[in-house]
Amino acid sequence: MSEITLPALPYAKDALVPYISAETLEFHHGKHHQTYVTNLNNLIKDTDLAGKSLEEIILISAKDASKAGVFNNAAQIWNHTFYWNSITPNGGGEPTGPIAAKITEAFGSYEKFKEEFKQAALTQFGSGWAWLVADQVNGALSIVKTANADTPLAHGKVAVLTVDVWEHAYYIDFRNRRPDYVTTFLDKLVNWEYANAKLAGQPAGIEK
Repeated sequence: MSEITLPALPYAKDALVPYISAETLEFHHGKHHQTYVTNLNNLIKDTDLAGKSLEEIILISAKDASKAGVFNNAAQIWNHTFYWNSITPNGGGEPTGPIAAKITEAFGSYEKFKEEFKQAALTQFGSGWAWLVADQVNGALSIVKTANADTPLAHGKVAVLTVDVWEHAYYIDFRNRRPDYVTTFLDKLVNWEYANAKLAGQPAGIEK
C-alpha cells in the first residue's frame, strides 16, 4: 500500500522572503506538516483506510467520531498543501482573471472582499483557517472560517483560497501580530493564479 507523503513546497524555502522567512517554512512545512503526514500513516496502517487517497480519508473520517485523530491529521495535510499553493513569490494585490469578476459579484468590490476576509481571519478564535470558497452548484463565492483542522472539503464546499491562522504559520516572522500577517498575505503573497485554477474546477488538495 502506498503511504501518504509530504508534498514538496512549490517554491524554494527562501522564496517568500522578506514576508515569510525560510526559518518559518523549515518549521511549518518541514516539521509541522511532516508530523501530520507521519501521524496519519501510523494511524491508518493496517486499517481499511490504508491505500485510500487523502481526500477519501478525510471524507470517511469526517463522518465517524471514532476517527477524529485520523480526520485531524488528514485534514491538516490537505489544508497545509492548499495553503502552500495559495501563496507565491511576487503575489498579492488585486485579483486578475475570472476570479476578479466573481469577487466583485459576491462582495461588491475587492476592497470589501479584503475587509471581510481579514475579519474572518482575525476573528477565528485560537487556531484555524479563513477560506474563500465556491458553492458546488452555482459557483457563488463566500468566506468561511474553520477551527483547528476543519476543512471546507468536509462540508461540500469548493476551496478556492486559504490563509493559515495557526500561530506557527506566522509567529517567527510576525510574533503575535496576526493582523499584519493577514494584511501581508493579501497584499504581497496571495496566489490569484491558483485561485483561478480552483475556481475553474481543477483538482484541489494534493498538487502534483
